[in-house]
Amino acid sequence: MNPIKALRQYQKVSSVAQTSEASPHRLVQMLMEGGLDRLAQAKGAMSRGQIDQKGIMLSKAIEIIGGLREGLDPEKSESPESLQELDSLYSYMMVRLAEANRLNDADMIDEVARLLITVKSGWDAIATAE
Repeated sequence: MNPIKALRQYQKVSSVAQTSEASPHRLVQMLMEGGLDRLAQAKGAMSRGQIDQKGIMLSKAIEIIGGLREGLDPEKSESPESLQELDSLYSYMMVRLAEANRLNDADMIDEVARLLITVKSGWDAIATAE
């Protein structure tokens, strides 16, 4: 058996198990972690000249951020203004990643990663406050 395939299968099973047991809050954290992972993978592919792989990873990151954006719920928000700002930020991140892909610009990927880390830090703080 190929050890890389075995590792990927283990990771897939582990992810499914974590997802099935996770709270909604933890699921959002996992999405953010996945987005950051895809951004790192895109940068690695970019540095290796793997243009197709870079595009795939950036597309996955855009999908994840789109999922976070779709998950915003105005019905449960205590601050509609903050929710609108977060929606705009997610939209901005998605546009920047599309530009980063088109222009092959690692700095744009870093910018989005920093923004996502900032949002994730706030989200993580909510978990510790509960």
